Amino acid sequence: MGCSTTDRPAGPVVAVVGGGIAGLTVAIMLARAGIDCTVHEQTDHSGQTGAGIQLSPNGTRLLCHAGLAAPLAAVSVRPTAIELRRWRDGAILHRTELGAAGELRYGAPYYTLHRAALHRLLAARVTTVRGEHRCVGVTEHPDGVELRFSDGSTSRADLVVGADGLHSVVRASLVADRPRGCGLTVHRGLVSASALRGSVLSRDPSVRIWLGPGGHVVSYPISAGAWWNLVAVLPTGTEPSDAYDGWDPLVHDLLRATGRLTGAPLYERPMAPRWCTRRIVLVGDAAHALLPFGAQGANQAIEDAAALAVCLRGVAAARVPDALLRYERLRVPRLARVAAMVDANRDSHHLADGPRQRRRDDAARVERAGSDAHAWLFGYDAQLAGRQP
Repeated sequence: MGCSTTDRPAGPVVAVVGGGIAGLTVAIMLARAGIDCTVHEQTDHSGQTGAGIQLSPNGTRLLCHAGLAAPLAAVSVRPTAIELRRWRDGAILHRTELGAAGELRYGAPYYTLHRAALHRLLAARVTTVRGEHRCVGVTEHPDGVELRFSDGSTSRADLVVGADGLHSVVRASLVADRPRGCGLTVHRGLVSASALRGSVLSRDPSVRIWLGPGGHVVSYPISAGAWWNLVAVLPTGTEPSDAYDGWDPLVHDLLRATGRLTGAPLYERPMAPRWCTRRIVLVGDAAHALLPFGAQGANQAIEDAAALAVCLRGVAAARVPDALLRYERLRVPRLARVAAMVDANRDSHHLADGPRQRRRDDAARVERAGSDAHAWLFGYDAQLAGRQP
């Protein structure tokens, strides 16, 4: 599956700016809708790091519908559960069953995998990627969009999709804002499964999230179980080596077994007030950069790609503006709800011990005993929603 440039289609010619997960998924989904496209990417992703990524059922169902079920399963781990745990003793506050039970409940699997493996899997399905082709500006005209590149070249398209991430050049043509630091740093590392042999971690491949004062820790298996991904989010300026005194011994086991943690500041950018013009549209982080408090960044980009393809399917170039408005109306309420969840998690994941922490833990235990808090998120089908009138 790819984007062919052999024959010019009757529909719009699309330029996708950005060849990461968002841009490649857009290309795959558009190709399945019979729409020509070219992906312009400034970076060589062949040596991409970034460690682990979680794909929840709302994302995997769309990739599976696109014919990626077998290759995706081959490079992924299917965790048994998501566990929220207390920082000090590891007590389980809430456990969401995944595995076969989760797949039955939500209609698609939950996977954890290496980010680079996902990128390679997607890139193998897209044939029209122009690498080292950095877009530096876009200009919209009544009959199309002109793209300008750092090497001085230009090109034109009926539609430009901005999938160029947090620091999007395409977004600048719609919104005059910039990312800003949020005061948190994410520290990432990998732990060899052999270093955890005999640990409870090796016996139960769950996604574990320790909630603690001022920070949280996440760990889950990737690379067919050969590695564990470790993520620690802390206030900027705080080093992991200084932050986890008194935490669950499992957290210390992971930190000791990790060769090196790489820190990167986290940035936030409000959801764009406009996602489209008549011939420019945003997807993924370019439209709605989500902090990692809910593991939805990639999943929402995949939803965007699927919804955009549904809205553009069979649409002539002259009707592109109507299709983009429909896409925006479809996605904005969904992302507003997801962003609200992320903001709530940002607060609740880092509570110091005290009355608010106890209320959070009590609410988690009540939820554990009854309702499914993930149904609205994991059970959503962006393609089905896009087909509804």
